[in-house]
Amino acid sequence: MLHLLFLQYTASEREAEPFVAAHVEFLERHHRDGMFLLSGQTVPSALGGAIVAYGIDRVAAERIAAEDPFVVAGVAKYTVTTIDVGRVHPTLAAVLEVEQSRVRG
Repeated sequence: MLHLLFLQYTASEREAEPFVAAHVEFLERHHRDGMFLLSGQTVPSALGGAIVAYGIDRVAAERIAAEDPFVVAGVAKYTVTTIDVGRVHPTLAAVLEVEQSRVRG
């Protein structure tokens, strides 16, 4: 399963600035361990960001989101949406280990 982690600032970007370095390390750590497939800021950036997590269950996704330094500092919160992949582009099929019957494109 995939999890979409939507980060929303609960304070201004300026208030979040002191926690950016720790947040980036949080992202890097989970990218290195293979749990985060992608992450990035929203456009406009003041809204927050998004992460696609893979290879973990929802409980783990929620636990990881709660450990983000932005959340710990109280300047952001996450909404976690879990997706049971129904159809996928061939480029992602191998990465996501999706059954061939679900591959489209």
